[in-house]
Amino acid sequence: MGGGLRLNMNALDYLILALYFVTVLGVGFAARRAIRTSVDFFLSGRSLPAWVTGLAFISANLGALEIIGMAANGAQYGVMTVHYYWIGAVPAMVFLGIVMMPFYYGSKVRSVPEYLRLRFNRPTHLLNAISFAIAQVLIAGVNLYALALIMEALLGWPLWVAIVVGALIVLAYITIGGLSGAIYNEVLQFFVIVAGLVPITVLGLIKVGGVSGLMDAVRGSKLGDAGLHAWQGTGSSDNPLGAHWLGIVFGLGFVLSFGYWTTNFAEVQRALSARNMSAARRTPIIGAYPKLLIPAVTVIPGLIALITVKGLGADQGALVYNNAIPLLMRDLLPNGVLGIAVTGLVASFMAGMAANVSGFNTVFTYDIWQAYFRRDRSDEYYVRVGRLATVAAVVVGIGTAFIAAGFSNIMNYIQALFSVFNAPLFGTFIIGMFWKRMSALAGFWSLLSGTVVAIATYLLYRAGVIHFNSDLEESFWGAGLAFVTVAVVAVIVTPLTRPKRDHELEGLVYGLADTTLTDDSLAGDAAWYRSPVLLGVVALVLAALFYLPVF
Repeated sequence: MGGGLRLNMNALDYLILALYFVTVLGVGFAARRAIRTSVDFFLSGRSLPAWVTGLAFISANLGALEIIGMAANGAQYGVMTVHYYWIGAVPAMVFLGIVMMPFYYGSKVRSVPEYLRLRFNRPTHLLNAISFAIAQVLIAGVNLYALALIMEALLGWPLWVAIVVGALIVLAYITIGGLSGAIYNEVLQFFVIVAGLVPITVLGLIKVGGVSGLMDAVRGSKLGDAGLHAWQGTGSSDNPLGAHWLGIVFGLGFVLSFGYWTTNFAEVQRALSARNMSAARRTPIIGAYPKLLIPAVTVIPGLIALITVKGLGADQGALVYNNAIPLLMRDLLPNGVLGIAVTGLVASFMAGMAANVSGFNTVFTYDIWQAYFRRDRSDEYYVRVGRLATVAAVVVGIGTAFIAAGFSNIMNYIQALFSVFNAPLFGTFIIGMFWKRMSALAGFWSLLSGTVVAIATYLLYRAGVIHFNSDLEESFWGAGLAFVTVAVVAVIVTPLTRPKRDHELEGLVYGLADTTLTDDSLAGDAAWYRSPVLLGVVALVLAALFYLPVF
C-alpha cells in the first residue's frame, strides 16, 4: 500500500481505538459469566431478544469485506452495486425468516449441517460440515486480510504483523465469551461501523456538491451515465457490471443470495440463539431494514472516491479499488472523526471474522468432532474442544489471509467462494425441504456433483478455457450451473433409491409439521406489528421502491 495511504492519526484517534478494544474484551469477559453449558457457548443458551439477534445478524454480514468490497464495487461498477442489497439480499432474508426459520429453530438443530443429517444421511452431513469448515476459514482469511490492509495503511505496520495482531483480538473475545461474546460485540459493532461510515458519506457529498453534483461528475467519469442506473442496459451485457438481467435475477437474486442467506450457518447461528420461535423468525427480517440503507454508506462513497481520487482503479499500489474507503478517510476526515472511522473499520472486520470463527467452532465441535470422533463426552469437554477449534480457525485464517492478498478486488474472490460453497448447498437444501420424496442418497450426490461443477466452472474460467465478461459474471453462472446440476441429479437419483418414511421427516420438510411444536411466543410477541409476515412484506415493498430513482 505504501505511504500514499498513511492516515494522519493523533493521540485522540488512538485513544478512541484503544477504548474500543478494551470494551470488546470487557464484553467477552461479561459474557463468560453466563456460560455453563455447550449450548450457552455455541448458541447463547437460546435466550436473546429479537432486536439483539437482528442487529447481530446484519453486523455479522457487515464485515470489512462488505464495506471495503462494496465501496470498491461502487467505484468499479457504479449504481449497479445496489443489486447486492435490494435483490441480492432482502428477499432472501425475508424468505429465511418466514419460511425456513421454523424448520431450523423448530427441529432444535444446532447447525445447518445437522439439519442435513436429519433430512438426508451422515455422508451428506459430513460432506457439508467439511466444505462449510473450509469455506469459513477461507472467508475468515479474507476478513483478516482486509483488516491488515487497513492497519498497514493506517499505522504503517507490516502486513504480517497486522494480520497476527488482528487475529489475536478476535481470538480473545470468542474464546472467552463464546457466541454471546460475539453477538453482544456485534450489536456494539453495528453502531460503531455506522458512526464511522456516515461522516465519510456526508463530507464526501458536501465536497462534490451534493447528490446532483455527484451525478453530474459520475456522468463525466469513465463509468459515464451507465454508472447511475441499476437496470438500464441489462438486456445485453453492455453495462458496467457486464451482466445480463437474467444473470442478475437468477444467479444473484436467487441462487447466490438465497444460498448465502438461508444456508450460511455463520448468519443462521445468530437467529438460532433467539429466545423463541417468533424472535428467531424476526431476526433476519429485522436485519433486512438496515440492509436496505447500507448502500448509502458503501456505494455512494465508492462513487465519491471514483470522482475525487485521481487514478483510482490501478491494478496495484495505493490506488486499487479496494482502497476507496481508506483513501476517502485520508482525504476527508478530521482527527477525532478519523479515530471513529478507523474504529468502525476495525469493528467491521472483527464482526465478519467473529461470525466465521464462531460458525466454524460450532460446526467443527458438533458436526465433525462429536459426530465422528468423540461421542458422549461431558459438556465441559465440548466447550473445551470449541475453544481449541477457535484457536485453530484463527491460526488457519492467518494462512488463508495470504491467499486473499493475491486478488485486487477481494469481493470478486468472495463471490467465487460463495458460488462454490453456498450455491450447491442451497440447491440440495431447498429441494430437500420442499420435495419430500428426495432420497438420502440423492441428497449426497446432488451436493457433491453441484460442488464439483461450481469448482470446474471457476477453474476452466481461470485457465481461459471458457470466457465470461467479468469475474462476477463467472460467479453468477457458476452458482446457476451448480444449482441446476443439483436439481438434475436429484431428479435422476431419487426414483432409483428408497425415500425416507414420513415419520422420519416430521418437522424437516414442508407439509409435514412436527405436532409437538407448541407456540412458544411470549405475550408481547403476539402484537400485530411484530408479525414476521407483515415485517417481511414491508421490507420487500421498500426494496422495490428504492429501485425507482435509479432504474
